[in-house]
Amino acid sequence: MDETVAEYIRRTVLKMPRGEMKTILQKWGFLSEAQLQTLNFHQMKDNISQEIVQLCEANSADIKQAALLDIIYNHIYQNKRMWSVYQMKKSGEELEYFDITDFKKKFKGRIRSALKNVTITFKEYEDNAIWIRVAWGTPCKKPNQYKPSYVVYHSQTPFVFISASMLKSTLPLLCQALIVASNYHDIREMELRSHSLNSLKDIVFKRYSQHFQTNYPKSLHGGNVEPESADLRIVQENRSEKERIHRLNREVFGDGPQPKLEFAQYRLETMFKSDPKMDVLDKKEPFRCLVKFSSPDLLESLKALAPAGMADAPLSPLLTCIPQKARNYFKIREKKCLYPENFVSP
Repeated sequence: MDETVAEYIRRTVLKMPRGEMKTILQKWGFLSEAQLQTLNFHQMKDNISQEIVQLCEANSADIKQAALLDIIYNHIYQNKRMWSVYQMKKSGEELEYFDITDFKKKFKGRIRSALKNVTITFKEYEDNAIWIRVAWGTPCKKPNQYKPSYVVYHSQTPFVFISASMLKSTLPLLCQALIVASNYHDIREMELRSHSLNSLKDIVFKRYSQHFQTNYPKSLHGGNVEPESADLRIVQENRSEKERIHRLNREVFGDGPQPKLEFAQYRLETMFKSDPKMDVLDKKEPFRCLVKFSSPDLLESLKALAPAGMADAPLSPLLTCIPQKARNYFKIREKKCLYPENFVSP
């Protein structure tokens, strides 16, 4: 077994929590159950990793097996990576039969036609998700296994989730390979990013709803007793205002937790309004700006603005429409193709 493969397996094992090591190795399936029984998972992790490397050497592990172990680890701990959403588009609405073998062949062929030193590994999961790991090299260097790109593609959908390599120059080739393999003609970033891959899926696959019915109890106050000397009218107004804010917030965001989104961005175009007598603008041109939102939990932060008194209720549609804006990306604004079909890698 190559020394670089052995070291990569060792480092991957060291990242695993001790209590999850055996489960991850069983999912990997490269080591037999008899071999796993010989391992002592209660000793130091460095010793465990060395023993696993020795077993892998006895089984003649190669880089593809090591990459598969890395995919399994990242599938379990997917929140350790930052994910971006991309949407592909066809010229028509026709549906085609998806052939996984053809997809893999086209994907590999497109990348390797531009770059020979690359490691490409696939793993299929039961939810029709295809996980793709691409370790990039250069014409003169072997692939860097420690800076791979990850792609999660759900067949029969136009959505792709990418955790890009630190080598940003590889992204155009990766996107080009995706549209060739999946028979699309255009791909664009939806400008949504998060560590929570499942939350991004909830948004683009519409697996959560922001709108709920508004049949709620009239009184939302708990057991707190107002001071006898308080003005009852002010108390009633405050209570009514809290109920109104709570009701409007539930209408927009619903009862359940929001998908965990960390970054969103969209372009705003509106007309500048001013007094005609002031003649601020000579030309009637729209005002354009780029709106960016960033937070450890963006949608929950927006949901908390009105109850905290930091914004009026209901919130502006500019704030509450972020998931819908993302889903309707192509309908909002037609832009130049990000990675056209005639793209040629340098």
